[in-house]
Amino acid sequence: MSVFDKAKAKAEELLGRAEQVYGESHGDAAATLDGEARRLEGEAEEERAEGGHAEQDRRDDDGLAGAGAR
Repeated sequence: MSVFDKAKAKAEELLGRAEQVYGESHGDAAATLDGEARRLEGEAEEERAEGGHAEQDRRDDDGLAGAGAR
């Protein structure tokens, strides 16, 4: 992922957090939920940009390491 994509994901996360805080402080449930969803989407995009390879390694692991070594 490019630097631009990482910056965009961070911006989405921060904007979502701001909307969530606004909703919480003004008692606006819709803004709170929309902000939380936007924040989580930004976090997921950021994680994908930073650690995509680690996630792939976890999916390849079947959890049976050493099971056949008897």
